[in-house]
Amino acid sequence: MKIVLISTYELGHQPFGLASAAAWLKRAGADVACQDAAVQHLDKEDLAQADLIGFYVPMHTATRIAAQFIPTLKAHNPRAQVVCFGLYAPMNEAYLRKLGVDTILGGEFEAGLVALYRRLSGTPHLPVGAGVASAAEQREAISVKEEIASSQTALTCPAQSSGVAMTGGQPEPIISLARQEFILPDRRTLPHLSKYAYLIRTDGHCPKVGGYTEASRGCKHHCRHCPVVPVYGGQFRVVPSEIVIEDIEQQVNAGAGHITFGDPDFFNGPGHVLPIVEKVHQLWPHLTYDVTIKIEHVLKYQRWLPLLRDTGCAFVTSAVESIDDGVLEIFDKQHTREDFLKVVALFKEAGLILQPTFVAFNPWTTLHGYLDLLEMIAQLDLVENVAPIQWGVRLLIPAGSRLLDRAEVQPVLGEFDEAALAYRWAHPDPRVDRLCAAVLAIIKDGQDHEQTRSEIFDRVWGAANSAAAAGEAAGESRLLPAYARRPVPRLSENWFC
Repeated sequence: MKIVLISTYELGHQPFGLASAAAWLKRAGADVACQDAAVQHLDKEDLAQADLIGFYVPMHTATRIAAQFIPTLKAHNPRAQVVCFGLYAPMNEAYLRKLGVDTILGGEFEAGLVALYRRLSGTPHLPVGAGVASAAEQREAISVKEEIASSQTALTCPAQSSGVAMTGGQPEPIISLARQEFILPDRRTLPHLSKYAYLIRTDGHCPKVGGYTEASRGCKHHCRHCPVVPVYGGQFRVVPSEIVIEDIEQQVNAGAGHITFGDPDFFNGPGHVLPIVEKVHQLWPHLTYDVTIKIEHVLKYQRWLPLLRDTGCAFVTSAVESIDDGVLEIFDKQHTREDFLKVVALFKEAGLILQPTFVAFNPWTTLHGYLDLLEMIAQLDLVENVAPIQWGVRLLIPAGSRLLDRAEVQPVLGEFDEAALAYRWAHPDPRVDRLCAAVLAIIKDGQDHEQTRSEIFDRVWGAANSAAAAGEAAGESRLLPAYARRPVPRLSENWFC
């Protein structure tokens, strides 16, 4: 049975989810090929011969791109079964099935993919030629059987309470939170690491080839705007440290000089991840890495910041989202404006680089509030730490979002747009939506003309200042605070949803 797995977009990284899925399916005896539409043209011949085509959809942009491919591929190869797997698959089940997707797998999807392969191919649990199933395979088989049984009876997965369907006519569970026994991802049929994002350094040395791995999945927390919550419901799963280290090793051997840990929050389990980075630094002292950590967790585990610095952490991404305490409460971020300021001070003290991200435009953004955000970032000398796209990020409200439970959302909420994978909403002040469009145009133009982050920021400040001052008495425009224009280490492809 021929299987083709496709990734469409993963922030410029070689896709961990594709490599992990390939390893599980190959171990089960499948003939697997991987294609990454982000860095290569799809192989039509391979796709025409495929019996099963799998789209990895870990994020919003990846899913929208996959949705453009699926109808064409179904027409090109109507006999092929299509499966979508990853975080965004269950949340958009109805839409994906309309496009022709046969199977939806979310959460811990690898065992479900193997069960699907065996169902379609008629392959028994024991691979051909195998005398005895390994202990891991036996546990996997039991896990899948239990998941299937539970999906056909009463399901109590936390995701159900967020409105995510758990059945759908397929025997494999749409969402599995089973504790899988991970195996080493198989990256051999993926494009070389040199095709992907790299670390831009500020020390005059050449960029570092970037790799990517995951030490955990899911998240403990329930941030209302986060797409992880409808699927994992406050749970997270760890990848065994030996698998993480082996995965890093195979990427170092392929030329990686920097590793991105793609965990939604690296400090969901500090006791798990800190020994990993210590061991990695011991094995490859030249290797740098970056992680994502909540503001709340930075404060809680601030004693570990020097360890991150000393083991080669190039920067930490943190979803600040807003500096308005009211908005932060709606998002249930569990931090405040003052907490953000404390974290900035902690990072400066530790000699670490913070890269904040924001949901700059949301239904509660005001023109002056947006200008306050820009002013604070300049005053804190963080302009170069923020990717320009962050100044134009507009809130996404996907299916199952906990934001739908908030009364504040209802007055602005429109219809659910299946193709956009989100609810439409309009700001009560049309000037804010116009500013958002203007900022996005500035960012695109600035990047097209290879302007620096500071140059783009200055233009965004000008647009925001003009919008905030419009209609007010002359002299109300604010002066842009002086700020440091020193570039910081960053990846060549910006963080985005």
